[in-house]
Amino acid sequence: MKVHAERDRCIGAGLCTLHAPSVFDQEDDGMVVVIDDSPTGAAADDARKVAEYLCPGKAVHITGG
Repeated sequence: MKVHAERDRCIGAGLCTLHAPSVFDQEDDGMVVVIDDSPTGAAADDARKVAEYLCPGKAVHITGG
């Protein structure tokens, strides 16, 4: 699995960092940054939830496994 984030779609809500803090962080401007683009285990599950349900700007995407 690979985690991608489109900063231009990010609205800075912070739900990604709240629900998957080992995968996502926020820059000083509030925009998403991926800190682990190949998470495993529970972190991978959390990243999937963010991508599928939680990101209001639909800025987070998962490709592969």
